[in-house]
Amino acid sequence: MSILRFIMLALRALQRNKLRAFLTMLGIIIGVAAVIAMVAIGQGSKESIQSQLSSMGSNMITVLPSSNVAGGVRIGGDSYQSLTIEDVKAIQQQAEYVSAVSPVASTRGQAIYGALNWPTSLQGVAPSYFDIRKLTIQDGVSFSDADVATAAKVCVLGQTVIKNLFPSGESPVGKVIRLNSIPLQVIGTLVPKGQSSFGQDQDDIILTPYTTVQKRITATIYFQSIYASAVSEGASEAATNEITGILRTTHRLRPTDENNFQVRTMEELIKTLSSTTSLLTILLTAIAGISLVIGGIGIMNIMYVSVKERTKEIGLRMSIGARGYDILMQFLVEAIIISVTGGIIGVILGVTSAKLITVLLGWPTLVSESSIVLSFLVCAFTGVFFGYYPALSASRLDPIEALRYE
Repeated sequence: MSILRFIMLALRALQRNKLRAFLTMLGIIIGVAAVIAMVAIGQGSKESIQSQLSSMGSNMITVLPSSNVAGGVRIGGDSYQSLTIEDVKAIQQQAEYVSAVSPVASTRGQAIYGALNWPTSLQGVAPSYFDIRKLTIQDGVSFSDADVATAAKVCVLGQTVIKNLFPSGESPVGKVIRLNSIPLQVIGTLVPKGQSSFGQDQDDIILTPYTTVQKRITATIYFQSIYASAVSEGASEAATNEITGILRTTHRLRPTDENNFQVRTMEELIKTLSSTTSLLTILLTAIAGISLVIGGIGIMNIMYVSVKERTKEIGLRMSIGARGYDILMQFLVEAIIISVTGGIIGVILGVTSAKLITVLLGWPTLVSESSIVLSFLVCAFTGVFFGYYPALSASRLDPIEALRYE
């Protein structure tokens, strides 16, 4: 008997029990749709993180203070302060593979304009920070080295701060705002950047000279971080090694001492976050894949019921010459059709769900062809694997006993 004949017999059998066939497919449909949607969310998040970090500059280097061993006791990195202006100057003067350096002195405060106020982040930086972080001035100008030297009370505003302090739409350039009790003249605004990969609003920020923050607000000589830019992406490793060596010298660390700072590159951060999102994608896919297993068990269960219900039909077919192989193929093709049809519907539902997630929730999704092909192949395998044993049981029935079955 040809495979086309088996397909026609299977379709007729399924048409007689449309509702049962659909309910059997439902587990496969949900499983495939869940797998595709979860993979799309994971892949979309991964691509979004990589593109956002790359847009910040793949040759960017970040220096952070870290824990150090002192007297046998490890000091927490959050409270340890080790970065000063001497470190910044040493990197500027000695590092051959570094094109730009900027310290960052951060604090938080209440930005006030008239009767309006907004809690935000204030970052004291050098003019080179704009190039390192690839920030663009939308209106007005940035502050200069002269402003840094005089600790000028000037600032550049992010769009979130502007929307909350100037809701009428007027230009903030030239206006004077206060951060806590310190007046700052707005000389520029930033082009909006939106949320970061970590969900942080990158526009909720005020930038001012780092000397202004240190001398007028925080009264400290330490920086929370130092940003640097390598001369090229390929020079990032060499620049990292240079910075590490320079800081070990300025911090007077002995050869046996651990670093009391951390030097991180964007490449390392991209790799770390990519591995994390890949692991999360695998976890989500595995959880969604459980639905496929449940769907396969449903197929096996229904096929067993179908064999029992059609025992007499099987005996009749065998009595007129049908071989065990014919009976095996008939029931196996039924199981595969249920699984594959459910897979096709599941793929359509999964792709649609991924698109809706992006539109309604704003989450980045990426439906890959490999996930669709893999889901479809898994469906076919599920039909064969879970449909084979019931089909084999049907093919081994004794024709005489089957005809007598009530």
